[in-house]
Amino acid sequence: MICVIQRVNSASVIADGVQAGRCGKGLYLLLGVLEGDLDADATALAEKISKLRIFTDEGGKMNLSVTDIGGSALVVSNFTLGASYRKGNRPDYLAAAAPDEANRLYEFFISELSSRIGRVESGVFGADMTTEMSTDGPVTIVMDSKVLLKKK
Repeated sequence: MICVIQRVNSASVIADGVQAGRCGKGLYLLLGVLEGDLDADATALAEKISKLRIFTDEGGKMNLSVTDIGGSALVVSNFTLGASYRKGNRPDYLAAAAPDEANRLYEFFISELSSRIGRVESGVFGADMTTEMSTDGPVTIVMDSKVLLKKK
């Protein structure tokens, strides 16, 4: 499971012309579910992300987590994070999990993150979405559950 984490002042996602989710100061997360990912991957990511100290304290150092600042999160599914771009110029997405399992793990991740952060909203799985955000920093981190779980 791969997650692109961005520190934001605000973010929103629109699906089919309707706002599906939004967040204020907090995290904008793109989540890619890969073939072979398990519940443990989602739990590990949610745990690490909720404690990730990327918000500044009164001294200007990144010492605070999203929970410390009372922030929120917006999670958007993104199968293209599993792209293979090694050969040719058109990426393939064969590493992405099958849609039913990817959706299940996406929803499970949201549930796990919600139990740690509180306010978590999301996009619409499988939909063509438009996002808007005001990044803060910018601070962007790419996190892989395989690194957290020490998978090879």
